[in-house]
Amino acid sequence: MPDSAILWFRQDLRLADHPALMAVAERPILPVYILEDGPWAPGGAARWWLHHSLAALGRDLAERGAPLVLLRGDPRRLLPDLAAAVGATEIHAGRRTEPAGRRCDAETHAALQAAGTRLVLHRTALLHEPHQVRTGSGTPYGVYTPFSRNVFGLLEGLAPALPAPARLSTAPGAPAGLSLDELALLPRLPEPDWAAGFAAYWQPGEAGAAARLAAFLEHGLAGYADRRNDPGAAWGTSGLSPHLHLGEISPRQVWHAAQARGGKGLETFLKELLWREFSHHLLWHRPEMPEAPLRVEFAAFPWQPDAALLRAWQRGRTGYPIIDAGMRQLWQTGWMHNRVRMITASFLVKHLLQPWQQGEAWFWDTLVDADLAANSASWQWVAGCGADAAPYFRIFNPVLQGEKFDPTGAYVRRWCPELAPLPDRFIHKPHEAPEIVLRGAGLQLGRDYPAPVVELAAGRARALAAFAALKGDAAA
Repeated sequence: MPDSAILWFRQDLRLADHPALMAVAERPILPVYILEDGPWAPGGAARWWLHHSLAALGRDLAERGAPLVLLRGDPRRLLPDLAAAVGATEIHAGRRTEPAGRRCDAETHAALQAAGTRLVLHRTALLHEPHQVRTGSGTPYGVYTPFSRNVFGLLEGLAPALPAPARLSTAPGAPAGLSLDELALLPRLPEPDWAAGFAAYWQPGEAGAAARLAAFLEHGLAGYADRRNDPGAAWGTSGLSPHLHLGEISPRQVWHAAQARGGKGLETFLKELLWREFSHHLLWHRPEMPEAPLRVEFAAFPWQPDAALLRAWQRGRTGYPIIDAGMRQLWQTGWMHNRVRMITASFLVKHLLQPWQQGEAWFWDTLVDADLAANSASWQWVAGCGADAAPYFRIFNPVLQGEKFDPTGAYVRRWCPELAPLPDRFIHKPHEAPEIVLRGAGLQLGRDYPAPVVELAAGRARALAAFAALKGDAAA
């Protein structure tokens, strides 16, 4: 009988197109998931998704004969003992890009090596290894467009996706592990069940990922280039981000399936997959990205922290409907349309002058697709302090953005129902509506819907002054 192996699941909670699984599929295996604590542990919404994803993975593995073992703690301590218990000579896992995960893997490798066990890492979460994509001069990329051109070329011969194994055999001597409930991933009393409505929008797990991809290819891909910025459009976006984040579907599966379908929206959609790759490329080479601005001069930016303004933004009570609709969609579903993410983020860091790290932390806790690379890269992009960032002086006007991308107010009316009776003309600017219009809609600003927390022109001027002061300090 061949030696046993441990399959260590991380952000690759699937059976199909799983190189680490295929490397050990003919051997007795112990599938294990370890819930790790430490920096940037999953936030609340991501933990809800993780609970249901692990439940689905556990069922799929048990049906094939190799039940999933759940543990919690430090892999550097747990895995050597686990390998000894089942006689495993190798542990196979997907490679991670997060700084804490990379440190843990290096130290786990050393601990296992001392015990005579190998840690073998595979590419399970990305299309290309971040450290292998380089500019012509051999340096990492800092600009998305040339990065995407390079990777597009590299992917011309992308290998086909791997099928899931039909049967697996379990390694003898496996410990019982913890129950899923013992991982305590879901909200518990006395905490309110803020995730109660999530299940109406999402089906975590590999089967849910496959179903969402199939539906998007059928209903959304052809019009993706035209509809992706319309937050009220059905199938304007794929909704695959949480499935990709936890690896319930691989980017290679999505890439090949989209190319096989083809159509007008294909190239635009594939570029969105490559933005995800670019974010992980940045995180690999700039591990400080989640905490510190990549443009070092922004470390001295004159933010004006204000708990009341931050709270109004978090709760969707800013008085600007496109902002409030986005933040309420986030709270109720654990997700927000990408265009609205940009508008809400710009409003927080520019009009309200709140530190981008505050917005990043809120998204980390409330997004089911909270991905450290994409979240931090995108916040730095909006704040003007990251790689290939939008200029700080590019300040989205939330009224104009709402009128442009939600012209009929369908999105605002869905998530801010108190504004639904307003005519289209004022749906994105109720503070400009005449009193007779407000009365006709049964709306009183300050009672039924908040007055604006900041005047847009004043907020813009304050942001530009702060940026000018930063430039002046840098030049001094």
